[in-house]
Amino acid sequence: MSIEIKVPAMGESVTEATVARWFKKEGEAVKRDEPILELETDKVTVEVPAPADGSIESISVQAGSTVQVGTILGQIAEGKAGSVSATPASSPQAAAPKPAAPAAAPAPAAPKTAPQAVAQPLTSSNAAPVMPSVRRISEETGLNPASVAGSGRDGRVLKGDMLSALESRAAAPRPAVAAAPVHSGPRANAAREERVTMTRLRKTIALRLKESQNTAAQLTTFNEVDMTAVMALRSEYKDSFEKKHGVRLGFMGFFVKACIAALKDIPNVNAEIEGDDIVYKNYYDIGIAVSTEKGLVVPVVRDADRLSLAGIESAITDYGTRARDGKLKLEELQGGTFSITNGGVFGSLMSTPILNSPQSGILGMHKIQPRPMAIDGKIEIRPMMYLALSYDHRLVDGRDAVTFLVRVKENIEDPERLLLDV
Repeated sequence: MSIEIKVPAMGESVTEATVARWFKKEGEAVKRDEPILELETDKVTVEVPAPADGSIESISVQAGSTVQVGTILGQIAEGKAGSVSATPASSPQAAAPKPAAPAAAPAPAAPKTAPQAVAQPLTSSNAAPVMPSVRRISEETGLNPASVAGSGRDGRVLKGDMLSALESRAAAPRPAVAAAPVHSGPRANAAREERVTMTRLRKTIALRLKESQNTAAQLTTFNEVDMTAVMALRSEYKDSFEKKHGVRLGFMGFFVKACIAALKDIPNVNAEIEGDDIVYKNYYDIGIAVSTEKGLVVPVVRDADRLSLAGIESAITDYGTRARDGKLKLEELQGGTFSITNGGVFGSLMSTPILNSPQSGILGMHKIQPRPMAIDGKIEIRPMMYLALSYDHRLVDGRDAVTFLVRVKENIEDPERLLLDV
C-alpha cells in the first residue's frame, strides 16, 4: 500500500515552502515519524516526518522546488524496505510546478489562495476595529491596515483584503534603485565566481529590513556602559548559578532585565503605531536575535518580566540551540514588543541595528573593550561596552530614547537597582 507524503500545514500565514533537501533516496527504508525531507519557509525550516514505516517509493518534487501546502511530495511503500513498486522513471514528475521566473521576483510570492487584487488606489482607513488575523498579517509583513480598503461590514478590513493588498504590492513595479543589478551578459570573472540562489529566508530578511527602513523614521542613539559590576557579579556566582539552575549565567539575562525596567519607565519604546493609533503594550515579549547559517532569526521570550534570571537564560539557550538546528516553531518567531541583538559576540565594537517592524525600538549590544576611563579624578582601565538604541522617531522622541538608554546603563552599572526596583 502506498502512502502519500504531503506538505503539512505550517501556520495561518504560510501557504508555500521550498524543498530544501531530501534526507532519504528512493528505495531507502524509513521509520514512522523519522525526518525524510526538509522544507524551508520564509520564517523557519520544517522537517517532514514519515507518515508510516516502509520505504521511499517515489520522490515527486526535487530539492529547490516551490510547493504549496497539501502538495504531494512523494510516496512511501508501506511495509519493509525494498518493496518499491514504482521506478523513478514512472514516478510522477513536477507535482508542484516551479514559478515562471523565480529569480525575477523581488519578494516572496503572496498566498495563491488570496483573491486577485483590483488595480485601484487604496482608500484611507476608518475607525473599524482590527481583526486578529489582520493584526497578525500586519505584524509579519509590515503592511498597515490603515492603507487597505476594507470590504467587510462598516468598512472593516478583512484577511482577504490584506492578502489582496500584499499581492498588489508584490506585483507592483519597484524603483530601479531598489532592484539588484541584473547581468544579462557574461561576467568578466565568471570562472572565478560562484552563483547561488538566495534562500527563501534570506530573501524575506532582505525584504523586511528594507521595508522597515522605508516605513519607520529610524534614528540611533549611543551610550557606553561600564561592565565592571556585572562582570564581578557573574564571576562570583556563575558556578553556583549553573549548578543550581543547570544553565550558564550570561550577560544577556542582565540586559533583558535592564531593558524591561527601562521599558516600564519609557512605555513609548514598548509601543507601536497602528494606523492613527498608538498601541501601548503592558506586556514584555522580548525578541532575541540569533544568528544561524541560513540567516538571522528573532525568537521571542514571552512575558519576560515574569521570568527569573535563570528562566530568561534557559529560554535564550534553548532558542539558540533550536534555531541553529532549524527546530524553531513559527509561533516562537511571531510578535515581540522589543528586540535585543548582540553583535559583540562576533567582535563588533559599534553598529546601528535596524528595527524589527512594527516594533519601535531595538537595543544593540557590542564587544566588551577595556578602555582608560576617568574615575573619581583617576585614570582606570574599565571593561566598557557601547550600546546602541535604534528607534522609530515617529513615536519615540530623542529625549525618551536617551532616557531609556541611560536607564539601561544605570541598571547594568548598578545591578542592585534591578533587585530593589529603583
